[in-house]
Amino acid sequence: MELYQLKSFAAVAELGHLTRAAEKLHISQPALSAQIKALEDELGVALFDRTPTGMVLTTAGQLLLPEASKVVAAAGALSSHAKSFAGEIAGRASVATLADPQFLRLGDLLAEALNRYPLVEIELHHEVSGAAFAKVRDGELDAGFYYGPLVHPSVLALPLRRIAYRVVAPVSWRDRVENADWNGIAALPWIMTPAISSHSAMAGQIFEAHGVVPAKRIEADHEAVIASLVVAGVGVALMREDLALKAAAANDVCLWRDVRAETELQFIHLAERKDEPVLRALTDVVRAIWSEPAAARRAA
Repeated sequence: MELYQLKSFAAVAELGHLTRAAEKLHISQPALSAQIKALEDELGVALFDRTPTGMVLTTAGQLLLPEASKVVAAAGALSSHAKSFAGEIAGRASVATLADPQFLRLGDLLAEALNRYPLVEIELHHEVSGAAFAKVRDGELDAGFYYGPLVHPSVLALPLRRIAYRVVAPVSWRDRVENADWNGIAALPWIMTPAISSHSAMAGQIFEAHGVVPAKRIEADHEAVIASLVVAGVGVALMREDLALKAAAANDVCLWRDVRAETELQFIHLAERKDEPVLRALTDVVRAIWSEPAAARRAA
């Protein structure tokens, strides 16, 4: 099999459509279709089911995709490493992002990366924190931002900052929550991210610490969606403290007591890949962006 066939496999799996994948790879759709067919013939399995709406991975395709992604990543790392010998770092890095771009300083990160390493391309993939970790661990993404403590033998973490969350409720519920105890607050509907996320784990920890369980759980997959649902009067939630204080000052939400849940923002990647030029360059840029002097300059 050829490396370009594996790249085509990964692109079609990502986009779920031959035409869009062909555009991304800058080849014709018939050529891409032929590459996928040749790879399926060589592997002896069907990788996709062709449907009227696009390409859907078969069970075999789902199982083989992580391995194919690792091979493509390894080839890219080899190429980048070779180019670094000539003083040129080049390649592509896929990065998991969380929350809002401003909070992660993504604009600064991309600008600094472009300035320092103009031949490095960065792809951003929005994920919940648990999925971000799993995709970095399994080699589907090169690196990512992650909320929460992390102890894993195969993953390195660069701590960036501590984050506090506050319990917020709809402003129209002020009378209901002002004097509520933990049992009373748990009896209200709670809006949380999926169970795989660190946000959900953090909420679970504060419930467990006070011996309560939320009576009703409403799931949303993005913190901005959670915030909008609280403002709309749907339920109670944890909100990042800077956003919670701003929303409370605007009378969009009310704060429940001085309760804080804390976690840590980290930047993660596989330990075995720490010396790859592209990942090393990316980590250096993240470290520079999140250094205290740099943060102070941006605030000024």
